Amino acid sequence: MSDIWLSMLEFLGQAWWAEVITDNPRCTYYFGPFASSSEAESAKAGYVADLRQEGATNIRVTIKRCKPDPKDLTLYEGAEEDDAALQVGGLPIFSS
Repeated sequence: MSDIWLSMLEFLGQAWWAEVITDNPRCTYYFGPFASSSEAESAKAGYVADLRQEGATNIRVTIKRCKPDPKDLTLYEGAEEDDAALQVGGLPIFSS
């Protein structure tokens, strides 16, 4: 029953998520969904520890209800600049 309940909460945008923002790298991560804020809060320390181990700095976590797009669970803010750096005149640069 809890899986059905969580699926319903997620569908309605009422599931809880941990939004984690880091400065280096400049990323936003979404971890979840969770059925309650306390469940998300208890998982928060593990996410922070993993990101610290990977070298992330200035980690901020907000527990909130939201409905993130599955393709946007990890957002890297430098992605557009990285893509632009790999192009000249709108054409991709390839190395051989």
